[in-house]
Amino acid sequence: MIESDGRRQRGQDNRARIVKAMLELVEAGDVAPVAEDVAAKADVGLRTVFRHFKDMDSLYGEMSAVVTAEVRALVERPFTATSWRGELSELVDRRAVLFERIAPFRRASERLRYRSAFIAEEQVRLVTTLRDILRQVIPMDMGAVNFEALDLFLSYEAWSRLRRDQNLSVDDAKEVIRRSILGITG
Repeated sequence: MIESDGRRQRGQDNRARIVKAMLELVEAGDVAPVAEDVAAKADVGLRTVFRHFKDMDSLYGEMSAVVTAEVRALVERPFTATSWRGELSELVDRRAVLFERIAPFRRASERLRYRSAFIAEEQVRLVTTLRDILRQVIPMDMGAVNFEALDLFLSYEAWSRLRRDQNLSVDDAKEVIRRSILGITG
């Protein structure tokens, strides 16, 4: 009995090390880590990786679950502002934190989404969640076109362009978004 408990614990430890290695590789900029790299980083054999994960897609799923759990607390936290404009401003700050955290994973998912049904579905789920949150913040009479414009300016894609392509700081990117939103909301 003790021996099987030890094996179970080693198995759980190996699984956690594999997921941690995958997260670290992606965070370091490897947008498509291969199983061999994950095994080496986790200091386990390649067979151990596939003993715990049937394929790389299932490992991406586990990685996504870790990141999602971490980010969920930020996304689901109640707003402190008392007006919808204040909540919208808080939303800019929250999304800045969120997008900075998920940026390495999002870059990886963009590369892999056409090979992984799970990753493609995760991207759709994220966009849907962010749109739902925005709907809860803005007044219902804002109008469809204004909603879509706000959604665009508050999207990961807009954030990524400001940060990566235009090389803006976090604070400058937030200011650009706030000014854009002000143009829509008045």
